[in-house]
Amino acid sequence: MAALSGVVVLLVLALAWGDPFPDRTDILWAAAGGIGGAIGIAALYRGLSLGNAAMVAPTTGVTATLVPVLFELLRRNPPRPGQMAGFALAFLGIWLVSQTRADNSTQQRQGLWLALFAGLGFGSFFVLIGQVGPGAVFAPLVVARTAALGFAFLLLGLRRERLPALKSNPLALLAGVLDAGGNIFYFLATHYTRLDVAAVLSSLYPASTVILASTLTHEVISARQWVGVIICLAAVVFILAV
Repeated sequence: MAALSGVVVLLVLALAWGDPFPDRTDILWAAAGGIGGAIGIAALYRGLSLGNAAMVAPTTGVTATLVPVLFELLRRNPPRPGQMAGFALAFLGIWLVSQTRADNSTQQRQGLWLALFAGLGFGSFFVLIGQVGPGAVFAPLVVARTAALGFAFLLLGLRRERLPALKSNPLALLAGVLDAGGNIFYFLATHYTRLDVAAVLSSLYPASTVILASTLTHEVISARQWVGVIICLAAVVFILAV
């Protein structure tokens, strides 16, 4: 449902903005990115459903952040030393912020491979959508979301599961709209800064989640998570100050 609402919002924006239709190369990049993101979501939810949030969440976040950094290194386009220091702080901060209590160490380890797979999926979205040219903003994301939606339908068909009713979870529809907004700003960021910088900064969202959880829902946040928030803020300073 989140993917469906995201497609609708992006399509409306593309038509209102008068975005040109992407060429074949951009369509392929966007579709591949959308499928990569869908694989990441499927693996993440599967890992979380096993009760392995303490391992799945931070491992997914760090892996997703590492993929675009390695991509730029392989392209022989290394970041400046200050940016690299910021990336290292970001990896550590994301890991600490995402830490939650686990029932036991065995439970922590069960979702490791799913978390790595999810991180690779999200990281591939960061990289692949970043290869789309700057000619359009919303249309390539429509392609990516449509590909992700098609992949979700395929998984549902293979598992012989029914589609959820549109009215069954309105929060999922809202999440799709907000996620589409995040995709838009990330895609725009890739046009104005390095791919790895845009990806790493986008991946610092767990810090804001912790702050909101503490402020709005009065959730008890561990000292380790607060340290992670501070490290994430320091990472932003290092990345942007060079």
